[in-house]
Amino acid sequence: MSNGSSQIETERQEAEAEALEFKPGPVPPPRPLDRYGFVKANPTEVSSKGQPQTEREREERRLRKWRRMIGVGGRDWKHYMRRKPLVVKRRVRKGIPDCLRGLVWQLISGSRDLLLMNQGVYEQLVLYETSAAELDIIRDISRTFPSHVFFQQRHGPGQRSLYNVLKAYAVYDRDVGYVQGMGFLAGLLLLYMSEEDAFWLLVALLKGAVHSPMEGLYLVGLPLVQQYLFQFERLVQDLVPRVGKHFENEMINPSMYASQWFITVFSYSFPFSLALRIWDVFLSEGVKIVFRVGLALLRYCEDDLVKLPFEKLVHALRNFPEGALQPDTLLPLAYNIKVSKKLEELRLEYERMMNPNPLLPPQNPSQK
Repeated sequence: MSNGSSQIETERQEAEAEALEFKPGPVPPPRPLDRYGFVKANPTEVSSKGQPQTEREREERRLRKWRRMIGVGGRDWKHYMRRKPLVVKRRVRKGIPDCLRGLVWQLISGSRDLLLMNQGVYEQLVLYETSAAELDIIRDISRTFPSHVFFQQRHGPGQRSLYNVLKAYAVYDRDVGYVQGMGFLAGLLLLYMSEEDAFWLLVALLKGAVHSPMEGLYLVGLPLVQQYLFQFERLVQDLVPRVGKHFENEMINPSMYASQWFITVFSYSFPFSLALRIWDVFLSEGVKIVFRVGLALLRYCEDDLVKLPFEKLVHALRNFPEGALQPDTLLPLAYNIKVSKKLEELRLEYERMMNPNPLLPPQNPSQK
């Protein structure tokens, strides 16, 4: 090895060693935060002096209903779910009270049961196992919710927790390992629960404790992403035909704008208040809410989108107007879009397309 190559290799090893030391950086200076802990985009904005009395009372009534429904520590949840599933569905769609969100997400997803059946496993994964993805995780951590106070300090408590959860998952499921978009899932969960709880909810999502497993979103070739994008494109053509036709004319396909919707379930670059409401329903009803919200966005903006040429269209699909992103406006539109039957038909069509000979193993779309 030449002296130059040796020098580069030495510097690389030193950089890796420094990264793995995880020395906390300086604490960022205090800045105005919104109710979720994100730095306000417009700090000069005057905040409202609390909620009106009637709204506070309505929230308190809602919270009391939820507390009665789940019981102390969630002990009544399964019983209530069996007796009144439609009541639960309606209340989840209205939004889970923020102070109960972490617990309810664990109950809905089945992750609480996974944790109870695997006591001590998370600690083992964090403390005694290693993963080849550790350096990649460290490099990506600062990109996860960089404007949230919990994750802002370099190698601080938030970044360390995020590292632990992602590293533990990379060890737990070596087929998936670590993929960049997973940080937003883990980061969102960590804002509402402990490391161990967040880890088992991540396991529940990717392995399919309640709904279809998400791990195909992160396997080599992203096979589930390819399937979802195929389904979404066809749904746009069927349910928002003007937009579908215009996209076809401008050669816009869902991979240009919708991949992150599925990979991060709208937790990347969408308003946090909207992302939380989507996650409430996603954990309860499954991935069809991602399709519904995507279609609702296109319907809401239909008249504007069909007028735009390619470059402006790509920009608009990554920067929806504020009015389109209000949860109480967008979500009722989404709930009215029926997709379940069509999604299943398109899933079967996609499987036949990927594997025309059922005696052969399915193709990986990345190999086509």
